[in-house]
Amino acid sequence: MGLNFQNDKEAVDSLAGAYEKLRKEIAKVIVGQEEVVKAVLISLFSNGHSLLVGVPGLAKTLLVSTISEVLDLEFKRIQFTPDLMPSDITGSEILDESRSFKFNPGPLFANIVLADEINRTPPKTQAALLEAMQERSVTVSGHRHLLPKPFFVLATQNPIEQEGTYPLPEAQLDRFMFNIPLDYPSYEEEIQVVKETTTDKNTELANVLTAEEILAYQQLIRKIPIADNVLEYAVSIASKTRPNTKMATGEVNNYIAWGAGPRASQYLVLGAKTHAAINGKYSPDIEDVQAIANYVLRHRIVRNYKAEAEGITEENVIAGLM
Repeated sequence: MGLNFQNDKEAVDSLAGAYEKLRKEIAKVIVGQEEVVKAVLISLFSNGHSLLVGVPGLAKTLLVSTISEVLDLEFKRIQFTPDLMPSDITGSEILDESRSFKFNPGPLFANIVLADEINRTPPKTQAALLEAMQERSVTVSGHRHLLPKPFFVLATQNPIEQEGTYPLPEAQLDRFMFNIPLDYPSYEEEIQVVKETTTDKNTELANVLTAEEILAYQQLIRKIPIADNVLEYAVSIASKTRPNTKMATGEVNNYIAWGAGPRASQYLVLGAKTHAAINGKYSPDIEDVQAIANYVLRHRIVRNYKAEAEGITEENVIAGLM
């Protein structure tokens, strides 16, 4: 697998060291956005997909291509448009010179796929992408084609421009492990960005991890033990988001129309394990669950009209649960 350790503790130490190297290498190109980079890497090591939400010009594409470069992975970008068909992303069968059909793979056949502005394409094409994310394969003309490993989708969405878009339904948003918001850079960070991007400076990036090492670390995360009380805490947070159930809080009953499903509990545990590992801890605690809870729950709870009228955000409700 490219990694050989005496025990799991040694492997966790190695993952923490690899994460630190990745962070430093990515920072050579990406100014600021430390929390965003951290969240993307946590979801990658947890073998989950992420949705990046932010206005144009915040370097979402640069961030994803930089991460794929330092991870020595194949990267492809799909610009979603209203006329994009499922076969445009999955691939199709073509007639070759010998007059027999052969499969021509689409841009989904890469390790890291950037699905740019996923809400700009019709539901049929969105569904093809989301099926590939879940099954890690595509089916064309009755034949199943496995996607390369690791396979990681980063989709972007523009939160301010909703005309002519096809918003993802809640059930499909649930396929994404994390919903990661991107904000404007600070004044000082923007000065640095402009300085570095308006000259002929060319930054060389080193490859920190191979595909085989990433797969080994993904397996390691699954093996990390978690105490019963931490696991129960993660499940209780997800359970409390469900209005009119035994564990729901008054605030949830008041402001939430739909709560998070069991997939949220699974991702809270996996994300907490990865968050602990990259910080050199051998088992997650409650603080690790709290650190990633916003990313997991933000897109899985649906506010009602009362919350919108009173300006109560998903983050307000999640903070109340913890």
